[in-house]
Amino acid sequence: MLYSEKVMDHFMNPRNVGEIEDPDGVGTVGNIKCGDIMKVYLKITDNGVVEDAKFKTFGCGAAVATSSMATEMIKGKTVGDALQITNKAVMEALDGLPPIKVHCSCLAEEALHAALWDYAQKNHIVIEGLREPVNDVSEHEELYAH
Repeated sequence: MLYSEKVMDHFMNPRNVGEIEDPDGVGTVGNIKCGDIMKVYLKITDNGVVEDAKFKTFGCGAAVATSSMATEMIKGKTVGDALQITNKAVMEALDGLPPIKVHCSCLAEEALHAALWDYAQKNHIVIEGLREPVNDVSEHEELYAH
């Protein structure tokens, strides 16, 4: 199984590892089938811009790399634009993933969206297009079928 240089770079030197004190949104998702768990923390400004994003991931190298890339991609975006960060966008930014590891990018998308959902709930706002998160991404597998 070959990984791109970008995947290897984000695995060996992951960006944004850790947690945020008093986060504005936190999302935790897992995948029962592979055992990966991803937790994303967001700091969001008063005007709805993602100021900071951090993650803690228990999983394989691809799970760490997708978490790292997804948190890099969301920083500086408005909450509305943050919803455009899909598993496909994360995979493209990493120059692709082996088919058996595509679920890791789905975990990253779901964790970001779960953190945004938490933020929306805490602030009593609706983020257009945001759906309620799942605890196990395998529940949404049909959404990621190719």
